[in-house]
This record gives sequence, C-alpha cells and structure tokens, in this order.
Amino acid sequence: MSNLDRKGAPAVCGRQAADGPVRDLLTARRMPLGGSTVVRRLLPNLGRRMVGAWCFVDHYGPDDIADEPGMQVPPHPHMGLQTVSWLHEGSVLHRDSLGSLQTVRPYELGLMTSGRAISHSEESPREHARLLHGAQLWVALPDAHRHTGPAFEHHTELPVVGADGLAARLILGTLDGAASPGTAYTALTGADLTLREGAAHRLPVEEGFEYAVLAMTGSVEVDGVTVEPGSLLYLGCGRRELPLRARTDASVLLLGGEPFEERLVMWWNFVGRSAEEIARARTEWMEGSLFGEVHGYDGVRLAAPELPPVPLKPRGRMR
Repeated sequence: MSNLDRKGAPAVCGRQAADGPVRDLLTARRMPLGGSTVVRRLLPNLGRRMVGAWCFVDHYGPDDIADEPGMQVPPHPHMGLQTVSWLHEGSVLHRDSLGSLQTVRPYELGLMTSGRAISHSEESPREHARLLHGAQLWVALPDAHRHTGPAFEHHTELPVVGADGLAARLILGTLDGAASPGTAYTALTGADLTLREGAAHRLPVEEGFEYAVLAMTGSVEVDGVTVEPGSLLYLGCGRRELPLRARTDASVLLLGGEPFEERLVMWWNFVGRSAEEIARARTEWMEGSLFGEVHGYDGVRLAAPELPPVPLKPRGRMR
C-alpha cells in the first residue's frame, strides 16, 4: 500500500478527536495507485487527519480489470505504521523485504507492521479476476512500539458477530466482545459490516472511542445520515451504540479507536515525529539499506518524491 502522491507536504496529525458525537460527512479525492487503479482517498482529509490510530484510508473499485494490469505498486518503504489490506473482490500479491510472498484474497486480513523499517510491493496477479474492489488502510504506531521489528501476518479466519440482517467481520481490534487475531498496538476497531436491505440495528460501540464509517457498496443510514460509496462519515466520540439502517443491500467499514493523543508527522509512506526524522528516512530509502530489498518484483522500486523546501510548522489541536 503506497501513497503515490508526489506533491504532498508533511502533515501534522493526532490530537484531533471531537469531544462528543458529530456527523461530519467527508468526500474523497481521486488519486492514482499504480497500473490502472484509481483510489478514493478519504483519510487524511481536509479537517480530519485521523480516526483513533487509523491515519490513512483509500477505497478502490469495483474496477473491471479483465483487460488491464490491475494494481501494480512497485517496491516502496514504510516506517512507523501498520498497513491493512482488505478486499471484497479480486486478489493482491504481497511481497516484502522480509521475504514474505502472499496472495491476499477477499475477506482475508493482510497485516504488515513496518515498525522501524520495511519495504514491499503489491500487484494484481498475472492471472486475476475480472473485478478488483477493496480498501487500503494504515494504522499509526504509538511511540512505544514504532521502532519494533517489521512483521507480516496473513489471517484467513476472522471472527463474525451480528444479528438478523447484519454480519460484522472483525478485521482488527475488538467489537462487541470479539477480537481479531491481528496484532494491534492501540485500542481500536476495524470491522466490515454487511447488511441486508431493510435491516435496522443499534450496534454496541465503545463510548471512549471515536468512530467513522466508510461505505463500500450500497446505501446505509448511519445515525440518520445516508452514507454511500465515495464518502466517509466521521462520528466523533461519546456513543454507546450506533444506529444503522440499510437502504439497500450494503457493506460498510467501521473504523474507530481511542483518540490518538501523540503528535505525528506524515509524509509519503512514512509516519514519524518530526520533519527531520522524515527527511532522514527519505535519505535512507534513496541511499541506504535500512528498508531492505523486495525480491521477485518485475520492475524498479519507487523513488521518493522531493521534500518541499518549506519547513514544517506545528499546528494546534483541531476540533
């Protein structure tokens, strides 16, 4: 999962949670992901950088790639974060500098912890399904764990909770008494909710978490607000339950977690704590060996964009 935006400036994130419930509907920016794939970028967004520790959210597809290469993201680096690969249709071949080689399929969790440094590539297999549809997400690592060793996990069996007309598959963290097998370093929730048309539920949630809902398919009313593909509804904190009503057969991602109080600096594929740290990581990727090598990818690795010359100025907490 790479951020291929080559014009972005370092951004300060964290310490941004709303104090109580809100209903802020955010629209996406369209961004290239590599090959024929275009994504809808929902986080970071103007006025909203994070939801709990979730700091990056892209939604792509459904795309007809029968006669296209599909996703083709060359080797690139990451530090200070976890990547979550989540598919509804198609498959993605993951390679990384640890030697991992894994095809991730629909409703399987591909979880990569970059820790201090890792590099990886992602591509649609040469023989691939007609449609590609999924989300790519990043989770910021707290300071106590951001220098941990890199790792990759692949989980094919994930817990499912729910009631009539609602099935919630837990991607990461906890929800309604269930826990994902994926390694998490902060208290958070990532779940894929599938709803049948007409289903209405009040989903139990954590009062101390902030939440957002991303529509994958169909149309759902979330706390009275209609959410459709291409939008993300930020909900703030302070709820004990979340009202849901499916206007059509639908699927949404529920993202949440304890508000992330640390101040972060995000740029390209790095999450750090200062502009100087980001600059060192860029130099290391271009000139060093810290991020390792990805073997087996047919192509050259991504070069890092130039850092903007304007120094980063800290910003206060946004409400």
